[in-house]
Amino acid sequence: MGKILAIDFGLKRTGLSISDEMKMFAFGLETVDSSSLMQVTKKLVEKEKIDTIVIGLPKHLDGSDTNITQNVYLLKDALKKEFPKLEIELFDERFTSKMASQSIHLMGATKKQKRDKKLVDKISATIILQSFIERET
Repeated sequence: MGKILAIDFGLKRTGLSISDEMKMFAFGLETVDSSSLMQVTKKLVEKEKIDTIVIGLPKHLDGSDTNITQNVYLLKDALKKEFPKLEIELFDERFTSKMASQSIHLMGATKKQKRDKKLVDKISATIILQSFIERET
C-alpha cells in the first residue's frame, strides 16, 4: 500500500505533507520553492512509494476561481503526464491557510513562527491531506 502526498501550491512556495502507509494520518513534510516542485515530487514518489497525489484547489468563498486556480489545473496536468500510474486528485482548500494560522497560534508559537509563511504552507498541506483522508474513509 502506498502513501498519499499532498501539495499546497503557491506561485513562490509550495507546502508538502505525506500520509502514513495506512493512509490514516497526515504529517507535515516541508515547504519548497515552487520552481523545484517537480524535482522534489519525483524524489518523493520514488523514495516514499506514493500512489496518490492530492493538490489543494484554491477557490473563493463563492466557488469562483482565484488568481492561482488555473495554475493548479496546469500542475495537475503536468503531474498526470509525469506520473501516469498515480491517482492525482484536487481537493477544495478553502480556509486551510486560516486554519493553519490558527493552529500555529494555538500551539503557542512565537511571533516569528506566526509570521513564517513556510510553516503556514506546510501546515496547510497537512490540513488538506488530513481532510482528504477523512473524506475518503
